[in-house]
Amino acid sequence: MTPGLAVRLRAVARAAALCLFVVLLAACARPQLFHQEAYVFGTRVDLTVYGDSQAQAVAAMAAVLQEFDRLHHALHAWQPSEVTRLNEALAQGDPAEVSEELAMLLADATEIAERGDELFDPALGRLIALWGFHDEEFEPELPDADALETVLAARPRMSDLSIDGTTVTSDNPAVQIDLGGYAKGYALDRAAAILREMGVGNALINIGGNVMALGGKGDLPWRIGIQHPREPRPLATLPLYDGEAIGTSGDYQRFFEIDGERYSHLLDPRTGYPAEGTQALTVLVTPRERAGTWSDAASKSPFISGDDWLSYLRAYDIEHGLRVADDGRIEVTREMRARLQIPSGVGPMRVVD
Repeated sequence: MTPGLAVRLRAVARAAALCLFVVLLAACARPQLFHQEAYVFGTRVDLTVYGDSQAQAVAAMAAVLQEFDRLHHALHAWQPSEVTRLNEALAQGDPAEVSEELAMLLADATEIAERGDELFDPALGRLIALWGFHDEEFEPELPDADALETVLAARPRMSDLSIDGTTVTSDNPAVQIDLGGYAKGYALDRAAAILREMGVGNALINIGGNVMALGGKGDLPWRIGIQHPREPRPLATLPLYDGEAIGTSGDYQRFFEIDGERYSHLLDPRTGYPAEGTQALTVLVTPRERAGTWSDAASKSPFISGDDWLSYLRAYDIEHGLRVADDGRIEVTREMRARLQIPSGVGPMRVVD
């Protein structure tokens, strides 16, 4: 063997060994969970990505959190935002020019409100403010009775809005938009779109208990818990599959107490007072367009309606629901019960159709 040939053979061997080393490293790489937390929309946000590229996961989660921050500032109900500018114009009886995005959200929220007999209605910002829930830290104080009656008499509702392209008007100056029961769901849909655009197919997005799943963890689905409304433990756990979203409305999330009575932020527009009869109501939305949005907004009317919750669930074409009544009774649809794993010690669940 000539010296030149030997050198070339050694070079080929080193290259082959290097290629084998790279292949072995790639083969040894295992998908893992990448996690990011933040505080947006007045609540904690948790993002989890399952994959084998940390750089991709980090970049995608950063893009999602940037979008959440944008939405938080654009849709805030009482700090300067596009929504507060709209409310100022409506209070003066003036037309308002809004972004295409906000015009679309208002039209969508109007449709959802009408399908739920306007029990959930984002036009009730004045009522929410009277109860003090337009503050990060609210005082335990009942609203002024006369001011409350004035709002009830004006009966502001989303159907008072006229949306022509990006021009919004209303003949009812009492309309004040608060998308607090809608925005988190919309943010879930935006997050899912961004993750998919950036090549992430397996992720779990949690915005203060509103959760949406993409893909799974390898061969396993994501698994989440439903919070018990009166105890620091899950009421149940269940798998969440690709494209599904789940949301809970509860009187334990934002509330204050006076003389032992609980007053939550979930207000009944028929009385002007916090809704009674339900501690918590959970809806699971199977894959459909705007599943995240529905998981947020569609839990409100069933919660507020009390014992009539099932009819409002059906009005939204949702089959999976669970309600904890004010006396602790647990009611669940047949479809939802089939998905649940119930921890020991949790009271019986009555299946309703």
